[in-house]
Amino acid sequence: MADSINVLIELSKNENESLESRLKFAIQSTDIAKKTKNDSILLLARRNLSLMYFHTEDYDNYVSINRSNYDLAQQLEDSSAFTVAASNLGSFYRYLEKNDSSYYFYSNAMKFYPKNEVSAAKATALLYLADIQQIEKIYAGAEEAAIQSILLLDQLPDTQNKLNKLWDAHNLLGIISRELGNYSKAIEYYDKSNKYAKRIEDGFINEVYSINNKAWVYRQMGDYDKAIELYESLLPLRSKYEEEDPTFYPAIIDNIADTQRESGDYDFDSVKDKFDEAYSIAQNLDDELLIMNVAIDLSKLYKEINQKDSISKYANQAYEIAINTSANEIRQEALLVLSEIDDDEKGKYYLKEYIRLTDSLLNVERKVRDKFARIRYDTDTVEKANARMSEQLMWLLAISGALLVTLFLLYIIITQRAKNKELKFEKDQQKANEEIYNLMLSQQDKVDEARANEKKRISEELHDGILGRLFGTRLSLDSLNFSEGQDAIKNRATYIKELMTIENDIRKVSHDLNTDFVSGSGFMDIVSELIEKQTLAYQLESSFDYTDDINWESVPNKTKINIYRIIQESLQNIYKHANANTVKISIQLKNNVICLSITDDGDGFDVNKSKKGIGLKNINSRVNEVEGKAEFNSILKEGTEVSITIPY
Repeated sequence: MADSINVLIELSKNENESLESRLKFAIQSTDIAKKTKNDSILLLARRNLSLMYFHTEDYDNYVSINRSNYDLAQQLEDSSAFTVAASNLGSFYRYLEKNDSSYYFYSNAMKFYPKNEVSAAKATALLYLADIQQIEKIYAGAEEAAIQSILLLDQLPDTQNKLNKLWDAHNLLGIISRELGNYSKAIEYYDKSNKYAKRIEDGFINEVYSINNKAWVYRQMGDYDKAIELYESLLPLRSKYEEEDPTFYPAIIDNIADTQRESGDYDFDSVKDKFDEAYSIAQNLDDELLIMNVAIDLSKLYKEINQKDSISKYANQAYEIAINTSANEIRQEALLVLSEIDDDEKGKYYLKEYIRLTDSLLNVERKVRDKFARIRYDTDTVEKANARMSEQLMWLLAISGALLVTLFLLYIIITQRAKNKELKFEKDQQKANEEIYNLMLSQQDKVDEARANEKKRISEELHDGILGRLFGTRLSLDSLNFSEGQDAIKNRATYIKELMTIENDIRKVSHDLNTDFVSGSGFMDIVSELIEKQTLAYQLESSFDYTDDINWESVPNKTKINIYRIIQESLQNIYKHANANTVKISIQLKNNVICLSITDDGDGFDVNKSKKGIGLKNINSRVNEVEGKAEFNSILKEGTEVSITIPY
């Protein structure tokens, strides 16, 4: 089933298929996943189905399945799936401007992100939390979330998405600082946002908004000339941004005119012309929000000259649109303007409405803050409850673990005692073997010394005895060459007999030289005998290849002992653990280094997991004693090679 589900999920991701086909594949994968009774597989399939509902704009099912994923991920404690579902719901409700619901889901998502996680998803969740809180005038929380988002984004690779998010975050911090009256900080943030806008492909509109927002700060600071300078710097760019946002040019004209009005130093007709141009464009575009903003500004201009008909006309128009669009700030401004132009009951009515609306908005704002605080409290409470449950579970696991560890330690102690006895026996046996081998090597030294003395004795005997006698006999025979008679014959017979005696002496010396008085006494003979006996006992086929280039008499006894013991230990390991049939041993001399290789065709083992084994420890210990190096290469089911190099 799992294979079928994976195939269907992959088909649903195939962009060559139609959206309808891809949705069918996603639904089929979810239906099969339900039959598996495996919640993890079901969650995987439904996450994919959620994406397909989004692509096909089936938002009812999109919300429904994300809520199901949200609950299931929470049950499974799948933090990744939970943050995805929570962020999807938060994004959807943010789009619907249901800020409390959006805030709730984004807040819960943040609880499941690992503390040290650095990801675009986490940075985005923080940014949207900041945006929601700024809209609801929870400035402290908004500022904190925006800064955290920037800190995460700065750690991510540069992408267009990252630059857009950084622009959003700095622009948002500019708005927050402006609302808090920290104008210098606001300008600093708008300047930073503008730098990111310049790095964004098609970031022209972002630049325009940054400059426009910065000009608004200068207006609030009372620096009207600087504000007008910034607004006017945007006018030559009309042809560029008019296609993107046709309302922006009339909005800038309106801002310039209103800034001039606020400054108190302006020409009425010139300012009125700008307002009229902006108002005319707004009506042609049939943009209610733009009409509302220009109308309220026109009412303020006519208030300057106390032209009541025009004030009433534009203020009432702004007021009506503000009611329809829930633009409460403009509604407040319009009520205040209307209350000031009439001294009768109508003026009092507008003033009362203004006060009532202000109180109502303050009350709503307070309730929103309370609601957001309650959401945060609830999520914190859930988190603490989860933490408490986790702590209790940890204690339970710790106690269970302690009991298991105690039982395990008891088992280890009992088995270790038995092993210690075995190891002590092996150690004693090893020590005895080493003593025997030392005696063998010592005997070898004595044999070598005896051989040298014997050679010296034979040399002296040949030189001083046999050769002297031969020389004397040869001279005597030479003197008889000129003698004849019975005495000469008798003397020759005597010297011939002497030659026969010398011949026997030479034969005796030759026999002594031809006698192998110490058979198999060389180091390679000792090693060959070890290999032959152990492989015979272990029923292993063996081959031993060695070089004659090594003068073993010049190799320290310590090195020879350790080589002997390494071979012995390796053969024991092969017998005990490898299930091998054949072992190959080689001793060669390469680049003034003794190279020992022991290869078997056994089961092999995981080198990384077996480094702490006693056999390997013993081999490593011996190699370290002679300042050598050991390498273990093993392939499961194919065999093992031990390669050891020792300085010669």
